[in-house]
Amino acid sequence: MDTTIALSPTTLVAVLMSLAAGFAYVNIRVTRLPMTIGLMLISLLFAGGLLLAEALGVPAGATAESIVSSIDFSDLLLEGALGLLLFAGSIHVNFNDLAEQWAEIGLFATLGVVLSTMLVGVATWAVSDILHLGLAPLECFLFGALISPTDPIAVLGILKRAGAPQNLETKITGESLFNDGIGVVVFLVLYKMAYSGELIGLSEVSFIFVEEVLGGLGLGLVGGFICYRLLKSVNHPQVEIMVTLALVMGLYASAQALHFSGPLASVVAGLLIGNRGRAFAMSEATRQHLDTFWELVDDILNALLFTLIGLEALVVSLEMNHIIAGLAAVVVALAARTISISVPVALLVHWRNFGKGTIRVMAWGGLRGGISVALALSLPATPGREVLLTMTYVVVAFSILVQGLTIKPLVEKLAVTRQPVPDAH
Repeated sequence: MDTTIALSPTTLVAVLMSLAAGFAYVNIRVTRLPMTIGLMLISLLFAGGLLLAEALGVPAGATAESIVSSIDFSDLLLEGALGLLLFAGSIHVNFNDLAEQWAEIGLFATLGVVLSTMLVGVATWAVSDILHLGLAPLECFLFGALISPTDPIAVLGILKRAGAPQNLETKITGESLFNDGIGVVVFLVLYKMAYSGELIGLSEVSFIFVEEVLGGLGLGLVGGFICYRLLKSVNHPQVEIMVTLALVMGLYASAQALHFSGPLASVVAGLLIGNRGRAFAMSEATRQHLDTFWELVDDILNALLFTLIGLEALVVSLEMNHIIAGLAAVVVALAARTISISVPVALLVHWRNFGKGTIRVMAWGGLRGGISVALALSLPATPGREVLLTMTYVVVAFSILVQGLTIKPLVEKLAVTRQPVPDAH
């Protein structure tokens, strides 16, 4: 029986919002987990229930799978919600704290991402060979690129609850905000090499990378400055909020047209507006309205995002070989994450003060989330796509549900306090 259902965009949003609101209510009243973790867990259990119903002869699972398959999760996040979420997160980050740790954050977000991509790529190639998955070398490195960036959307809320010291929290937050943009750029370069059918030289790769990164940073500065001047010239909270909303949407559209990094542009603009704009261009009433608005945008989009991540279980391959590959990928991703943090720390340890347990907390607290899933879903329909999607989903599920729930006990076990100590290990 054909269970394909074509929902209008309005109906689809209504269904997702209803599910997200219902799951959020259950989480508040019953599970009482951090919201991102609770929403994904409940959504995952809901998806499992639908699959069980289908196995018992009720076509609910196939119907739900059809609906979830019709949602372009990759486009929804990468081209829509990501810019709003990054801006909402970055306007609350203290620029002075970031500036004090620019070297660490810069190395974690650049060298760390590239190193992790290479390590995961090589290890995934070995796993593919052992399990006879048939993945091409470039597909393995693509997996490395999509799984290496940590997700600020998942990290920010969970980290504050963990009670990590301020300087360590700044490192993880700053890295998460910037390594998204870097990771997406690395992914796009490898994607073009893997699927364009063209031989791309080192000079072209370097040009694409520089264009995306520097273009995104510059666009964010220019757009943020224009927005700052506009905010400074008026004193009307509703109009000023609309200006910031137009800034984020306009920046992302401009970045797409110019082939710049939209995530980096959103982060830079958010830092500028959240620091200089908040201090010199807003009244107290505007600051309160702005914070309330962007916190609400952040909460609603997060609820929809993590509900969708859980529901994506309906479209993931459950072949045993693919699940085993996913479990292997969890180990690989954690090992690569640890090394990619250890190398920058080793390079800077004589010039910078790293607190106790920095490497372990950053390695375990670097959660993967919706960005990795969105990038995996953007892969073309090749023989390797299913296994890469399953591997990504297993890593993300483990990251959010296991690492997210245990980061606070880890911080407490290591006796990480608000006062940094010299030991980097």
